Amino acid sequence: MRKIFIVGGGHGGTSLLRAMVHMASLKIKGVSDVNVNAPGMMEARKYGIPTGTDYHHMIDDDIEVIIEATGNAVVFEDLRHIKPKHAVVIPGSIAKVMMDLIKEKEALIEKLRRHQHELDIILNSTHDGMLAVNQQGIITLFNRAAERIVGLKTEDVLGKKVTEAIPNTRLDRVLETGQSQINQEQRLTNQCKIITNRVPVINEQGEIIGAVAVFRDITDLTSLTEELMELKQTQSMLEAIINSSDDAISVVDEKGIGLLINPAYTRLTGLRKEDVLGKPADADISEGESMHIRVLKTGKAVRGVPMKVGKQRRDVLVNVAPVFVEDRLKGSVGIIHDTSEIKQLTAELNRARRIIRTLEAKYTFEEIIGQSEKMLSSFEQAKKAATTPATVLLHGESGTGKELFAHAIHNESDRKYNQFIRVNCAAISEHLLESELFGYEEGAFTGARRGGKKGLFEEASGGTIFLDEIGEMNLETQSKLLRVLQEKEIVRVGGAKAVPIDVRVIAATNVQLDKAVLEGKFREDLYYRINVLPIHIPPLRERHGDLSLLAEHFIHKFNLEYGRSVQTIATEAVQYLEAYHWPGNVRELENTISRAMIHMKLNEEALKLEHLHPLNLYATPPSAQDVSQALEQANADSSLDAVLSLAEKEYITKVLKACQGNKTKTAKRLGISVRNLYYKLDKHEITL
Repeated sequence: MRKIFIVGGGHGGTSLLRAMVHMASLKIKGVSDVNVNAPGMMEARKYGIPTGTDYHHMIDDDIEVIIEATGNAVVFEDLRHIKPKHAVVIPGSIAKVMMDLIKEKEALIEKLRRHQHELDIILNSTHDGMLAVNQQGIITLFNRAAERIVGLKTEDVLGKKVTEAIPNTRLDRVLETGQSQINQEQRLTNQCKIITNRVPVINEQGEIIGAVAVFRDITDLTSLTEELMELKQTQSMLEAIINSSDDAISVVDEKGIGLLINPAYTRLTGLRKEDVLGKPADADISEGESMHIRVLKTGKAVRGVPMKVGKQRRDVLVNVAPVFVEDRLKGSVGIIHDTSEIKQLTAELNRARRIIRTLEAKYTFEEIIGQSEKMLSSFEQAKKAATTPATVLLHGESGTGKELFAHAIHNESDRKYNQFIRVNCAAISEHLLESELFGYEEGAFTGARRGGKKGLFEEASGGTIFLDEIGEMNLETQSKLLRVLQEKEIVRVGGAKAVPIDVRVIAATNVQLDKAVLEGKFREDLYYRINVLPIHIPPLRERHGDLSLLAEHFIHKFNLEYGRSVQTIATEAVQYLEAYHWPGNVRELENTISRAMIHMKLNEEALKLEHLHPLNLYATPPSAQDVSQALEQANADSSLDAVLSLAEKEYITKVLKACQGNKTKTAKRLGISVRNLYYKLDKHEITL
């Protein structure tokens, strides 16, 4: 350690002091200046360095270097004379040069230190492992990635022989041969799989002075590659399945842009990939809204939605479901079923059914809709009638379902495996009805078929014949029918021979036959013959609670016929229908539901009030009894207006009671506004 003495505490001496005080190889023995408060003197005292104004008494034999920092030549010469023999006196100018060199060296060292720090950051931040050895095979570099991959700590391997610390690096081989090893795969002792490059480090003279290995962990990459291969195989399998499906399939992303279609989709719609892929989801729709867009908005699947697609406007049913990936909606997939073939098969089935209907009874009691008290009573009577061979008379208004009861009675009887023949007496002219029922012999009349013809009674022998609208039969034909019922035989038109038959007769009428008997339009004896088991079929307005059941039945029926997907009927729509008196009964209700569904949109699922065609909600006109009661209450000299006003009051009161005081329902039944009803209630002073 060199012992230094500084003479001069000015700017120069202070700079030298600050530069030397921290050097481990130097020791400042003292600082002298004529000014006790000179900067250098004050700085020296901070570090506990001796100071004084007279250097003569401070310089001893231990001092090896005296630095003259005053710049005074006299002081310099004086120091040369009093210095110890082994000491060196250095002028301040030379000392300054020395200090500048020292500072420059320290600056360079600091710069190198920063570069080394940056290099360490770079080496330790890279994902690749790095291992370097010197010429002797000693490890000089081992970064953090190498620690992670190899499983060793830097402090455990630095400064050690690579063959001992990490035996399988093969860097010793690179040092010996000077040959690089590029893209080498290797399995480490910790089962980590790496790919590495090993290269020698060669100086300017061509000498090998070390080797470096750079390696990367490919264990995860290998696993990902294997998973990718599996995914590709799965994708190929899924594509094969999708492409082999006979159902058309389309897939869109979360924005509704087409991603995938299969060949069946192209065959069905006539659209190519370039017409659909990369295009909005509604690009293929000819009629209806895009179910893909609806599903993407709601996140809920839709099923059985009818629409038209493609250039040919093909009728299809669409099922669309959302696709979620980790609870995020990523798109939707649609399955499109071609319904044109189904419609064709349905039409063929309906044709077959129409043929079958002419050969046998179609309906059973289980297929007749009704749970009201009056309908249950009719069911009970009809089922009892089915167990007997007696003639049955069904009477009820037009459209109440008399033919359905006739079918059901036949199917419930022991004749159900034989013929069921329906005859509409009102639809056949009078001169043809007789020959149709009883047949005719050859030559019986002009145009008669050669060999004659069997009548419907003969055709139905062993089974049942249903005579609908029997009240329209003329008296002559009625007398022949009476013979059939009494003698169990018929005589063909133009013939004389009686032909025995075994036929169950079910008759139906919508007129009051007892009145027709009084009017001479129907034979009394025939009336008593066919009225053995009379069954009344109630009109729809009397079947409380059955209307909603019938409406749902017809909705299901027309869904199949019209390709719709209506699921329910709204409460307000049912209430509106119940307010109507249904002069056409069930047949009129069926037509009303049919008309409403035809005018509904394809994707609507509920039949609402707005879909129904306006009905004539006028209540049934006042009966003769209502009018007669009003006349009885009127005076003999009452005017016509007074009588009509009284009849109006009686009828409004009757309807109001029937509606249990509900004025809105009363107004609907009367076919007037609620405001007009209140006016009439006030006018006639009607209260409940």
